[in-house]
Amino acid sequence: QVQLVESGGGLVQAGGSLRLSCAASGSIFSINYMDWYRQAPGKQRELVASVSSGGTTIYADSVEGRFTISRDNAKNTVYLQMNSLKPEDTAVYYCNARIRVVGGVRSFDYWGQGTQLTVSS
Repeated sequence: QVQLVESGGGLVQAGGSLRLSCAASGSIFSINYMDWYRQAPGKQRELVASVSSGGTTIYADSVEGRFTISRDNAKNTVYLQMNSLKPEDTAVYYCNARIRVVGGVRSFDYWGQGTQLTVSS
């Protein structure tokens, strides 16, 4: 019923920039928060940034000041602008959204399939 599709990953040199996008589609009634997570090889998945339906944002300490999360509610899309990239940012980045579907009474978390970011030194 609901699908999240990420795009924008790839290979970039340290110090470079990249923007990730995640579009939600399907029978969506409302979207609460939208997040970006990442998982590096051998590590646990971690929250990178989150944006509420009202636009309030939070960031992991490791990306504060370098990454910017934003959303376009009309397009059900969340973005992650990543600047001053470092090799330690290399990971699979996942989009997550708390969504209430049409006809539903509760909201649930939905995940995208992930997109790979590799930062070379």
